[in-house]
Amino acid sequence: MLVRDAMSTMVLTIGPTHTLRQAARLMSARRIGAAVVHDPDTCGLGIITERDILNAVGSGQDPDSETASTHTTTDVVFAAPTWTLEEAAEAMTHGGFRHLIVLDDDGPVGIVSVRDIIRCWAPARRHPVELVG
Repeated sequence: MLVRDAMSTMVLTIGPTHTLRQAARLMSARRIGAAVVHDPDTCGLGIITERDILNAVGSGQDPDSETASTHTTTDVVFAAPTWTLEEAAEAMTHGGFRHLIVLDDDGPVGIVSVRDIIRCWAPARRHPVELVG
């Protein structure tokens, strides 16, 4: 199975000046765990995740004044839609992250998460479990 078969095509793109609260609100409303951060001044793409926001708030930073740019990962590993799920899982395991931005020639076309991969693999690998009650 390929990344394009598993990825979410709902890509939330925010700017670097969005506050953490704004980012969290947008991510929560869409029930997603990551947003692409596009900085038009650098033409760069980064990613901010629910974990980034959680770590910032947990360390006492103000979600109304902290901006996405301060908490964006800019050293991003991108996936291609034609990667296999095994390739995506290996990249995530190697890099220690749970989301990959999926790019084609025109830019971001999706995000694939560990949850997406598990959702695809679980039915194929599911074995009946006998519940003891």
